[in-house]
Amino acid sequence: MNAERQRLDAHRWHWQHGPIDIVAEAHGQRDAVAEAHEAAWQRFEGVLTELVAELPLLRQPVSDPAGGPSGPIARRMRQACAPFLPEFITPMAAVAGSVAEELIAFYQRPGIDRAWLNNGGDIALHLAPGHSVRVGLFSDLARFDLADMQRLSADGRFEIHHYDAVRGVATSGWRGRSLSMGIADSVTVLAATAAQADAAATMIANAVNVPDPAIERRPANECRDDSDLGERLVTTMVPPLAPEQVQHALDAGQTRARALQARGLVWAVLLVCQEQWRHVEPISLQPPAGFAGPGAVLA
Repeated sequence: MNAERQRLDAHRWHWQHGPIDIVAEAHGQRDAVAEAHEAAWQRFEGVLTELVAELPLLRQPVSDPAGGPSGPIARRMRQACAPFLPEFITPMAAVAGSVAEELIAFYQRPGIDRAWLNNGGDIALHLAPGHSVRVGLFSDLARFDLADMQRLSADGRFEIHHYDAVRGVATSGWRGRSLSMGIADSVTVLAATAAQADAAATMIANAVNVPDPAIERRPANECRDDSDLGERLVTTMVPPLAPEQVQHALDAGQTRARALQARGLVWAVLLVCQEQWRHVEPISLQPPAGFAGPGAVLA
């Protein structure tokens, strides 16, 4: 199985290798953009093999006294998760963001005005002075159809400027491709790096929780036999809950997010569950009634 790439348009490439699925976009001088894309692609080709070689270590808790990983992406994963000790967390909580962060470095060069690497919704950014990016949040990814791109409208949006302390955006929740112990439809985190945002989104989404026998949970290793979570229970179905229960769950997540913000681990957070939401400033959002955004798209 080899890495594959496809040019989407003058600015964007789609790269795929096993479970890694990336859209890379850059704007600036034509030659600089082409050179950055090519350099990032060459690095991308070896990423999966590099991570697979260290997978046994990466699936172990960060607290494990065994030796740490040696590769640059694997080390970044572990470093992004270490601030959450002594809680249970493995480096895999930051894998998507760490890969995106590794590749965005190739765009941090003269001639590139702005660029982003979107790794399945975990995003690393490059913004040159004077430039910004708009991030749109969508309430239901099931309605996202490339054929309807021109007619899609975001449920919420915010803008990140060069001078903001944000170069990473990540989203986690029980509905996403990753497993979650909580019931959040989505937790979107803005942080200094994509790896930090990825790890924090995972932990905050786990905190959006409430006990209810109607919520279905299963051991993670029954959902995926290669899960790094072992027998820990993860959420597999959340029925409509009483508004008060949703409020309690979101309050718990918001409290966790504010604690992480106080430690400098996140810049801003948006939490969504069953058409209710909370946000932790600074974040400039105007979500409409019914907003439930589990994903992001950039422009």
